[in-house]
Amino acid sequence: MSTEPQIVDVDHSGKPRRFVFTLMQDFTMLCFASAVESLRIANRTAGKELYSWTIIGEGGEDATCSNGCAFRLQGDLGELNRDDTIMLCGGVDVQQATTKKCLNWLRREARRGVTIAGLCTAGYSMAKAGLLDGRRATIHWENQDSFAEEFEDVELTKSVFVVDGNRITTAGGTASIDLMLKLIADDHGEDLANAVADILIYSSIRTDQDTQRLSIPTRIGVRHPKLSRVIQMMEQNIEDPISPAILARDVEMSTRQLERLFRRYLSRSPKRYYMELRLQKARNLLMQTDMTVINVALACGFASPSHFSKCYRSHYDTTPYRERGSHAARLSI
Repeated sequence: MSTEPQIVDVDHSGKPRRFVFTLMQDFTMLCFASAVESLRIANRTAGKELYSWTIIGEGGEDATCSNGCAFRLQGDLGELNRDDTIMLCGGVDVQQATTKKCLNWLRREARRGVTIAGLCTAGYSMAKAGLLDGRRATIHWENQDSFAEEFEDVELTKSVFVVDGNRITTAGGTASIDLMLKLIADDHGEDLANAVADILIYSSIRTDQDTQRLSIPTRIGVRHPKLSRVIQMMEQNIEDPISPAILARDVEMSTRQLERLFRRYLSRSPKRYYMELRLQKARNLLMQTDMTVINVALACGFASPSHFSKCYRSHYDTTPYRERGSHAARLSI
């Protein structure tokens, strides 16, 4: 049984705004589907064609997303209309998917004044093309460490989405819905955007002021203010680790109290937890950048490559060199 939605009166008589969804290999289906469905529902709710879209990609034949589903493309990376909006859809292993042809196409369309949005990890491709230099941007939290290391001229944020002029980036997943609701509201008013959100059963609309990750207490399942503050300091000081004694002093505790707090809530010592944070960042950098192992070690607070390798092997049961080699082998399959 289907019912027609209550029509939201929208004053629009011009041609529909066109979005050009550009699917990269192994793109994330959720970021694409969230965006295109928001446009479809906006048209249905307004009772008129406010938006149109097409789906293109390199080669113009098909693109496979990260869950294995294939999409038939409607065209190759060709010249667009200046009032089009490119929605570049990224996903896993975006570095490999960012080809020379893709970069050249992005630069050419940018010179022509086309608005370009990078969904999920596609902010990497935009930055690689030099389109985000001197601008604010965001990217999925798993890619933040490697992005920050590679693109120092980009002002990286942790927002769910960022609109900086005609350059737009999102953090991925459902952040596409938040972005599209903002664009719909800017184009045709809050009433239409809210109606689209209702049909999507999307009750918590986020803005560009919202961050993409859960708060520390929610993430670790512990609501202890001093423990949260210590973990925040750890996350913000990976390259230059702070000793447990100083961390304890900064939250007005003794080192022994801090030890007991970590043991009680996280079943590990502060030193062990801090090491795990540093090794997780190291693993991200090894798998997402071309940084040397020595530079990865330094970026994660290890003064000695041998010490880094020893700690890495103890935690991941492999060496940093083997980790990178096995990752490269998987990509080449």
